[in-house]
Amino acid sequence: MEEIDRLGTDIAAARAAGLPHGRARAAVSWSAIVAGAAGMAAFSLILLTLGTGLGLSSLSPWPGSGAHAKAFGVAAVIWICVTQVMSAGLGGYLAGRLRHHWPEAGTDETHFRDTAHGFLAWALATLLSAALLTSTVSGLVHEGASVGMQNAGRAGMTGDVGTPDRGNALAAYDTWPMGYLIDGMLRPVPGAAAPGAVTAAPDADHALASAARKQEIARIFLNSLPAGGPLPPEDSDYVARVVAQQTGLAPADARARVTTTWSRVQENADAQDRAARAAAETARRATVHVTLWLFISLLIGAFAASLMATIGGRMREL
Repeated sequence: MEEIDRLGTDIAAARAAGLPHGRARAAVSWSAIVAGAAGMAAFSLILLTLGTGLGLSSLSPWPGSGAHAKAFGVAAVIWICVTQVMSAGLGGYLAGRLRHHWPEAGTDETHFRDTAHGFLAWALATLLSAALLTSTVSGLVHEGASVGMQNAGRAGMTGDVGTPDRGNALAAYDTWPMGYLIDGMLRPVPGAAAPGAVTAAPDADHALASAARKQEIARIFLNSLPAGGPLPPEDSDYVARVVAQQTGLAPADARARVTTTWSRVQENADAQDRAARAAAETARRATVHVTLWLFISLLIGAFAASLMATIGGRMREL
């Protein structure tokens, strides 16, 4: 009876103000929705900042100390869900408590509108947060993809193999393991007289010429890496002649050294390729895991916001 009397009083007041029956209040209180979304986004930021600080404090670069990676992942998932429940619940409650009074709506209609207000406040806060984070996440993804491509590419073994100058003659091929393997292949044999070796202290021109030959060998190896298998005969013969000239080895021994070095280059390239693929697979699985839990946490947040909006709306009617 009290609700009926109050409904009649509100309708009479609306008619006295010149409003037709059923239009005393709009069905959607956008001001309450915006207020709830703002509170939800701000409180979510506070909780995420707190969780980040607690998570970083539990990590340590030293072995045997700090949280285990699996335990840290479980704790992060739990904290994300808790953040969604608390922030969405607060935003939904604000949206329900601050909305207009609907004197013409029945109990079921009021319950539906309160639920819708909570859901809309959650949706608005989620969209605003996603819009603010899009640029940051895109930059991180782009940077991670660039690093992954550099690790996966076999060409990254030798770096820049362009024409050297006097200042960086040794820098182009001086990367691991390509530079190390080429240096080992051209290392003179103790006691052997290399026909092309310079016994005196080499000058800058000789150092530049030596670096150019090493870069050339690196380019020959790089050209044959994607195809796999042995070096082409013309490349193998040329590199063997350079090795024989630099080390004093017999032609047969120089060819054997080239074959051994080429096999080690292929083994290192395959090992790096396998490591890059394993890292990419690990990142893919982690991304799938995180995405699924984010989906679950967002569903929980939508439910919490809708539920708390009905509670806030019920408190509004008291």
